[in-house]
Amino acid sequence: MPPIMLDPVDMRVRLFDTLDRIGAEDRDALSELYRMTSAKLFGICLQICRDRSAAEDVLQDVYAIIWKRAGAFEAGSASPMSWLATIARNRSIDWVRARAKRPTQPIDHAHEVADATPDQAQAAERAETAQRLHECLEALEGRQRDAIRTAFFDGMTYAELADAQGVPLGTMKSWVRRGLMQLRGCVGDH
Repeated sequence: MPPIMLDPVDMRVRLFDTLDRIGAEDRDALSELYRMTSAKLFGICLQICRDRSAAEDVLQDVYAIIWKRAGAFEAGSASPMSWLATIARNRSIDWVRARAKRPTQPIDHAHEVADATPDQAQAAERAETAQRLHECLEALEGRQRDAIRTAFFDGMTYAELADAQGVPLGTMKSWVRRGLMQLRGCVGDH
C-alpha cells in the first residue's frame, strides 16, 4: 500500500491519533503509522547508517521501540514526527557507534564487564541537560530555532530548509550555524 499523503496539519493530527492507538496496543495503528512514516524514517536511518541493509534492520528496531514507547508519548512535549525522527536518528547513531566499537578480539573476562545501566544520578543529569537544551533552544531567534529543529528532528538538509523557507542556501547555513553557536554557548553557560 502506498504512503499516506496528507497536508502537514492533517498529518500531525493523524500521527497524534495513531500514536495514541498504538499506545493502546492497536496493531492496525502500527501498520498505519508505518505507511505514513516509513519513507521518512528509512531516509534518516539510511543517511546515518550509509548501508541499506543496516538501515532496514535499524528501521525495524525503530518501529519496535515505537510500539513499546507510544503510550509514553506526550502531545505537548514535541511534534509526533520530531519524536519519531529522534527515535530513528538515535537508533541509527547507536548502530553506527556499535559497529565502530566492536572489539577485534573476544573478551576473555566477560564476567568483569560493568553494568552499563545508567544510575539515578546519570538519569537526573541527562534530564537536566535535556531541559537546559530545551530552554536554550527556546531562547533562540525564531528562524534559527525553527531551522535547527527541522534539520535535526525532521532530518531535512540545508537545501531542503532553504527551499521551504524561500531563502538562499548560504542564508540558511548561516542561520543554523549562528543558532548552533548560540546554543553551544547557552548550554555551556549553565
